[in-house]
Amino acid sequence: MRIAAVQHDIVWNDREANFERLAPRIRGAAASGARLVLLSETYSTGFAVDAEGLGEPEGGPSATFLLDQAREHDVWVGGSCPELGDDGDPRPFNSFVLAGPDGTVHRYRKIHPFGYGGEDKHFRAGEQFRTITIDDVRVSMFVCYDLRFADEFWQLARDTDVYLVPANWPEPRRTHWMSLLQARAIENLAYVVGCNRVGAGGGLTYVGDSRIVDPLGEFLATGAVGETVLLADVDPAHVTATRQRFGFLDDRR
Repeated sequence: MRIAAVQHDIVWNDREANFERLAPRIRGAAASGARLVLLSETYSTGFAVDAEGLGEPEGGPSATFLLDQAREHDVWVGGSCPELGDDGDPRPFNSFVLAGPDGTVHRYRKIHPFGYGGEDKHFRAGEQFRTITIDDVRVSMFVCYDLRFADEFWQLARDTDVYLVPANWPEPRRTHWMSLLQARAIENLAYVVGCNRVGAGGGLTYVGDSRIVDPLGEFLATGAVGETVLLADVDPAHVTATRQRFGFLDDRR
């Protein structure tokens, strides 16, 4: 399965502007043979944690855009957006929405709000992991800061071929981002796709460094500072063969 990671800038808290900018990039990725197109964390607003009225109802404009694009181009399209729950709590979840061409929508609610950046004051924490199967490829969904919690990747390893990690990871800790993406791939003998934004917003600078990493930690595609689209083919048979050759997961306690 070919995966595209769209490393893009974000117009701060302007959904319609971001929809307009991203639609041709998704179209281009689909034309390049991508079956799954990954956008960044908070792809439609930026990490505007304290913006008034940030939260959308589940299935609001950001999720609808992903679903419309998936249907139009016959691909899976995902990214995270702020979605409200149904219990009256005004804080949204940071929801990774992954939409399929047949109208299927899967959601993973970010388990670890980023306390250092104040996300925990404005966003609620999710509680459940999410692994789905697309074209016989087992895909596990995480978001940005989750990358620092290796034990949760470990828990899903045996049922995962590819980890998807959309992010808004700022420049000062870029080495952490790149190192942790590679480490999660090596530890779990699985592909890792990290899609980070570029540009500036909320007083922070983002420099991308998106990566598609194979089960042995080799880079299949990398992004630098500007907007770009990364493409790479992932193969669950390669994951199986790698794990058979190197039985590291069998030694995990």
